[in-house]
Amino acid sequence: MQRSLSDARARQQLIERLERLAPEAKPLWGKMTAPQMLAHLADWMLMAKGDLKTAPKKRALRFPPLKQLAIYWLPFPKGVPTAPELISRKPLAWTVERAAVREHVQSFETLNPVVWPEHPVFGEMTPRAWCVLGYRHMDHHLRQFGI
Repeated sequence: MQRSLSDARARQQLIERLERLAPEAKPLWGKMTAPQMLAHLADWMLMAKGDLKTAPKKRALRFPPLKQLAIYWLPFPKGVPTAPELISRKPLAWTVERAAVREHVQSFETLNPVVWPEHPVFGEMTPRAWCVLGYRHMDHHLRQFGI
């Protein structure tokens, strides 16, 4: 079974890795600093919960089977552009950003919105897809910093 933010063990593993990340960590690829990456993850989680709006992008990834391949199976490519809304704000203090990401990850234990928002690239997604994508997205960025 794929790892997902809906799974307590997977969430705990992500949080343990998050705690090992240092603010001065250098990325193995990409331009984000560790604080910028945490702000990006926190904002991504807000988007997933419907609390941060992002403009939709008309891409082929909105349609099966490409959508399922990208969400569940294909490796995350390095350096793929993200929604501007998810990289535009200046990070807050390290402890604040890390605590926010930790709380967002833990919130997926009970997160059950009546209507999940549309993803800017993938469009409508099931709760399972959101949770798998969320895990894979955070895992990708922790690996970006060697964690």
